[in-house]
Amino acid sequence: EQGAGNAAGDPQEWLDVLGNGLLKKKTLVPGQGADSRPQKGQDVTIRLKATLEDGTVVEEDPALTFTLGDCDVLQALDLCVQLLEMGETALIVSEAKYCYGAQGRSPDIPPNASLTLEVELLAARDAPDLELLSGKEKIQLANRKRERGNFFYQQADYVLAINSYDIALRILGSSSKVDFSPDEEAELLDVKVKCLNNLAASQLKLDHFKAALKSCNLVLEHQPGNIKALFRKGKVLAQQGEYREAIPILKAALKLEPSNKTIHAELSKLVKKHADQRNVETEMYRKMLGNPSAAGTPRKCKDKLPWSIPWKWLFGATAIALGGMALSVVIAARN
Repeated sequence: EQGAGNAAGDPQEWLDVLGNGLLKKKTLVPGQGADSRPQKGQDVTIRLKATLEDGTVVEEDPALTFTLGDCDVLQALDLCVQLLEMGETALIVSEAKYCYGAQGRSPDIPPNASLTLEVELLAARDAPDLELLSGKEKIQLANRKRERGNFFYQQADYVLAINSYDIALRILGSSSKVDFSPDEEAELLDVKVKCLNNLAASQLKLDHFKAALKSCNLVLEHQPGNIKALFRKGKVLAQQGEYREAIPILKAALKLEPSNKTIHAELSKLVKKHADQRNVETEMYRKMLGNPSAAGTPRKCKDKLPWSIPWKWLFGATAIALGGMALSVVIAARN
């Protein structure tokens, strides 16, 4: 709190946005009231100035536009801009977790760096109708979401990466009232395939095997010879222990790109695992079935039958059994 207070004014004026002390906001210039706050899904435009703790300016943008709530920008901005009033200028102090994290941003933002963001909300408007976007506009928008997903993937934040790829695919899959040219259709398909491949990679990182397999299959429906999709499908099946199904898929990928060392290594590893699996299964079946060579040899009976049981015990047990049967018949007849 003291550090935040030194950044600007009285510490008591700071709002602890998440309640964990890692993200704080302070109003410098009031806005037009709470009713003017932007809503998630709207396109907002802000003036941004970002500095390190030593005062070094690492980013300035007089008119940064993004879709609020889509994780298009730093989480610190996505979380705090929705609290701004139109025309408000605020100071945001954020730990690295909600900025560039442990990776940082080379060369100007070191790993685990906190940032101070000065933000002014300039405009907020509804996002464009996807049905009315031209082919070029739809491609640009989807690519922007895909590139954001790539950023999160590089940061090892696979959940947010999946979110961005899903948004891009939703844009690409939306219906349209505009006719696209053959070239635009081809480019839209290319972006879709890239998103699905990247989505599969993220899902694989989180061990979401069923979802990753679905993403790979969607790529292969459009491009049966897509090497990335074949490779990742093979990896998914291998992770599930389906070596017999995975091996021919990786062989198909290797046939398309014989010099690919990554596929070579994965295939070699998989063939060995499959051989080990078969050896284990063979040994297990051998133990279950016993030694076949001894199957025709009759076993000697080591234990003698208990003929020494007294005859009166045998007759007593028989009598009890017959008595029980008779009683059952009587009860059945009465009923």
